[in-house]
Amino acid sequence: MKKYIAEMIGTMVLVLLGCGSAVFNGGVGTTAQVLTVAFAFGLSVVAMAYAIGGVSGCHINPAITLGCLISGRMNAKDALMYMMFQVIGAIIGSTIIYLLISGYAVDPGGTFTGANGYGESTSTLTAFLAEAIFTFIFVLVVLGVTDNKKGNSAMAGLAIGLTLVLIHIVCIPITGTSVNPARSIGPAIFEKGAALSQLWLFIVAPFVGAICSAVVWKYLGSER
Repeated sequence: MKKYIAEMIGTMVLVLLGCGSAVFNGGVGTTAQVLTVAFAFGLSVVAMAYAIGGVSGCHINPAITLGCLISGRMNAKDALMYMMFQVIGAIIGSTIIYLLISGYAVDPGGTFTGANGYGESTSTLTAFLAEAIFTFIFVLVVLGVTDNKKGNSAMAGLAIGLTLVLIHIVCIPITGTSVNPARSIGPAIFEKGAALSQLWLFIVAPFVGAICSAVVWKYLGSER
């Protein structure tokens, strides 16, 4: 049970600090805001990797959990429990943001919880491809750096966190960057509207990317 609780806490922190950085800094309309949010998400992963990595592996992302399941690193029961507690953690994190923003005199920049979304200037196909491709890159890095034989566990947290920073810098203007279904579910519940209607994309696309990365890593990481 400890590893499930660890995943819940880790995902809560990721959403609270990552999405909170967008909410309390007025959105992501400027380069400085984009960088702030990108580093908030990346550093949250670094912090949690070293805090709970020894307990649960610090997935804090259903896409990563799916990648680990497909690559044979965990069983289906643990994967489902991880995902469930990750979503619970994301909802808790979003609840805290919602409560804080309700009593704080700040312009949330169009979002009260840091929900993902794409406007009329971005097509559904573009948003889907962005989320799938960037999740593929992210999960591939996770699988590679944490591999028992070919990885580097000592540097895993830093490598994964910095990769997430880079992904956010590029993807924020397109979709706000999810690459994490739990991270999208929690904020969308409070945001409602377009965030809920577009939520399917931020669940399906990261899972597609995760499946592809698991298949690729099984080939790259094999001994043959």
